[in-house]
Amino acid sequence: MGHSHGHDHAHDHHHTNNKKALLISFMLIFTFMVIEVIGGILTNSLALLSDAGHMLSDAFALGLSLFAFKLSEKAANAHKTFGYKRFEILAAFINGITLLAISLYIFYEAYHRFLEPPNVSPMMLWIAVTGLLVNIIVAFILIYSGDTKGNLNMRSALLHVLGDLLGSVGAIIAGILIMLFNWNIADPLASIIVAILILISGYRVSKDSLHILMEGTPHHLSYEEVENKLVELEGVVNIHDLHVWTITSDFPALSCHMVVEESVDRDLMLKKASKLLHDSFSLHHTTIQIEGVHAEIEKEEDCCN
Repeated sequence: MGHSHGHDHAHDHHHTNNKKALLISFMLIFTFMVIEVIGGILTNSLALLSDAGHMLSDAFALGLSLFAFKLSEKAANAHKTFGYKRFEILAAFINGITLLAISLYIFYEAYHRFLEPPNVSPMMLWIAVTGLLVNIIVAFILIYSGDTKGNLNMRSALLHVLGDLLGSVGAIIAGILIMLFNWNIADPLASIIVAILILISGYRVSKDSLHILMEGTPHHLSYEEVENKLVELEGVVNIHDLHVWTITSDFPALSCHMVVEESVDRDLMLKKASKLLHDSFSLHHTTIQIEGVHAEIEKEEDCCN
């Protein structure tokens, strides 16, 4: 049986950048949230306190993602043989479910606002514009300093910020329409559009993270293609017990039993198979058990008996 694995320096580089981006973003969001709470109490503004609640959900998402990255750095042990890397995916799943809950709450609020359209004051516009600027800065930091494409945890945190950003845009447009044309229905309409976009994002993150938690085959890999490529290696009779799954973002893994002809050099075959999986499928963490064809036949006969 053979085992091979490798860790790219790029992964460590992304990990460090992701932590920095999340920490700066968390500090910005949390600071602005505290300012809004103080302002809301001093001015007795429910609007300010309400927007602070939105910021709190963003701060929670960013804080959870940051905590997941820190926890994933803990070394593997006898009880957690893969370490704590999977917690990043769990954090992404929690963030995805939170996005779904937020979208449903917005739908609920929008329904009541259709029944009683609110009056929007200049204070509301000021809140929305300030919130928009903060969210644009945070989104810019996450996109350009973090790995929001390859890392599901980072993507879930970004989607929370983008959801709040869209909410600010909707509030600004609705506020202008109400102030210019007295079209009060614009506020709940804008809320529904934003809620739909957040719902789609939340569904995608929840679905992707659940797929990883259920140890599904990575979306970018074809199970059949991996199996066929291994069988095509000279001397391989068949492949069975093939499993391809994801430990965490950018960390796919594979294990399989490879039945080979008796004359095959098994060490050389292991090197060939590991190189093929590394070069063709970017699979760095692989475990391959090589079995002779006669041993396999004997095993099957024992099972039948």
